[in-house]
Amino acid sequence: MSEILNPPAEDDAEARQRAEEQETLREVEDLVRRQEWAALRTRLEPLAPESVARILDALPPDESVQVWELLDKKQGEDVLEELSDALQESLDEEPDESPATVPGDPPQLASEVPRKTATVNAFELKNGRLRQVQIDSKEDLAATAPIWVDLLAPSKAERQWVKDIFDLELPDADDLTDIEESARFYIDEDTAVHLHSDFLLDKEDKSRNVAVAFVLHNNILFSMRDEELPVFRLQRLRARIQPGYVTDGKDVLLDLYDADVEYSADALEDIYAELEKVSRTVLTPQVTDDEAAEILSDIANEEDLNGRIRRNVLDTRRALSFLMRSRLLSTDQHDDVRQILRDIDSLDGHTSFLFGKINFLMDATVGFININQNKRISKLTTISVVFVPLNIIAGIGGMSEFSMMTQGISWPVAYGAFVVAMGLFGWGTYVTLRWLESRKARKLLAARHIREDRARRAPAATSSPASGRECRPRSGRCRPGAQLRAIH
Repeated sequence: MSEILNPPAEDDAEARQRAEEQETLREVEDLVRRQEWAALRTRLEPLAPESVARILDALPPDESVQVWELLDKKQGEDVLEELSDALQESLDEEPDESPATVPGDPPQLASEVPRKTATVNAFELKNGRLRQVQIDSKEDLAATAPIWVDLLAPSKAERQWVKDIFDLELPDADDLTDIEESARFYIDEDTAVHLHSDFLLDKEDKSRNVAVAFVLHNNILFSMRDEELPVFRLQRLRARIQPGYVTDGKDVLLDLYDADVEYSADALEDIYAELEKVSRTVLTPQVTDDEAAEILSDIANEEDLNGRIRRNVLDTRRALSFLMRSRLLSTDQHDDVRQILRDIDSLDGHTSFLFGKINFLMDATVGFININQNKRISKLTTISVVFVPLNIIAGIGGMSEFSMMTQGISWPVAYGAFVVAMGLFGWGTYVTLRWLESRKARKLLAARHIREDRARRAPAATSSPASGRECRPRSGRCRPGAQLRAIH
């Protein structure tokens, strides 16, 4: 097991760190086998988050889940930022029976062990923490006392389980995309609260909004969606390591909305970082057409993601406002909703700023494309200016009068001299145009140097020695009582 944490060391300090992590891993494995949880928690407390993340990845799946649940709230949040998506899924899901290993084979990482795809999960509250129960049959669901039932692309039979056990008719998937508020947020005749919300799914290939149906029925939260979402996984991981994180289904619902806002904020940070890279390219003096096409593609993707974030937080605001109006929340939950709404208001400012920045970068990129086109047209114009006089001379040479003018001279000599004269005339025209352009460029450069030199020499303020007042050089106004400063 320890060999997994043995990458080649680059220097002595890193080698010592890896050796310490190997020793820590052996201690953690020994404490897990002996089930000395108090000693294990004490051993994990001083470790850096990245070290704990590597230890979790090296442990077998069942042991990694046990170690994860021992972390306190603050350390768990720090470690969570270091975990890969694959390892988060590994910690979140129930593992299959561990496959048999052949002696001498290296142990599998937690993220490499195959998992069962669970479509129905029930979450019970045990000692202030969420306890996940995978549901494989109707009897499994009936035997639980959940505060949250999560359904991922449920089948008709699984939907029927919910109806038979909890007397609840889940909404149809086709109804989740309605945009009118009365169809998205309402209370039915059985006092069940229905909310249809959009959650952001930001992937490297493409981002999109995923429709999620929430139903609050008899203090149990039911959630239904067609795709797995990072927000739900993050909520489950947090609730498993933080006692008192949730107390009922409404707490779970509010924390899901809070995590969605946090996820949207992280996506906005990614947009800022990507646009910063684009800005460095756009603000260079030269941008080719191929580079401009790639920049426009990147800007379009970021604009699409920014629009989806805007839509996502707008929908979340509507859902939270409905919950506050419905008077279903406690005083503490009202305070939580107000905090989430304040976070959404701050995100609105960022999305508006990003829309303006995206428009600026797009206009600048299109401007470079226009400049490149103007340069090509200018070159074509120069070529036409060079050849227009040649066309006139060629027209004269093609007339019969040229033969009369060159009587007595053999035609090879006459037309050879004519071609040479045309070449010299064309070359002289080209050289003259180049000289005019270079002279214009030198004048512009000289004027620029003069402005820069004047700007360097002009002081920000001058002093009036006679009056002891500080004066502005352009306006000539003086401010009495100012301390004299020597100008060097």
